[in-house]
Amino acid sequence: MQDGTMTAIVVLGAAVWPDGPSPTLRRRVAHGASLYHAGAGRVVICCGGLGRHPPSEASAMADLLRSADVPASAIHLEDQSTNTTENLRFALPILRDLGTNRVLIVSDAYHLPRARLIARRLGLHASGTAPSLHGARLWPQLKGWLREGPGLLAILLRIR
Repeated sequence: MQDGTMTAIVVLGAAVWPDGPSPTLRRRVAHGASLYHAGAGRVVICCGGLGRHPPSEASAMADLLRSADVPASAIHLEDQSTNTTENLRFALPILRDLGTNRVLIVSDAYHLPRARLIARRLGLHASGTAPSLHGARLWPQLKGWLREGPGLLAILLRIR
């Protein structure tokens, strides 16, 4: 994989509910779209497979991105993953085809340290950015922070 100068914006998945994308997924995608329009990356990779409710997280993200005027040619789907490690590992072939290993990961703040560590272990030059908490629900944010401590420790100890 080249150490290209192009940066890919990688939006990590979140739930799709029976009535559509969850608020978390909507916030992440809106942030990814604003980064794209600001020139932070030339492409957006949507990561996330099929959860409890269709469509896949990646497909739901692509629809939201197109609604935010991100051209279809700039949107790439990684729609098989079920966790953060798979999100990034399964995005590797897309990044290889694009000729870059520079990624700007979009996820919630509680999730970014672990996601960046995973990306770096996969050989990516990774930075991260989180959407505003405006519109975020308190309990999922608290739960995320509580869950990420053990998850980060597991990655550091190479348990997962």
